[in-house]
Amino acid sequence: MSTDDKFDAKSDELKGKVKETVGDATNNRDLEAEGRGDQVKGNLKQAAEKVKDAFKS
Repeated sequence: MSTDDKFDAKSDELKGKVKETVGDATNNRDLEAEGRGDQVKGNLKQAAEKVKDAFKS
């Protein structure tokens, strides 16, 4: 997994956590759901890169 890909995936995950927290604090269910979606997106990117790395070895 390249450094840029790792950073991008982690960035999506952290951005999602912030959105979810802010959405929860402000009772904004749409923002909260968007945050959860961003976290899932980041986790899926990380998983895909790990699979690619496994096949490179």
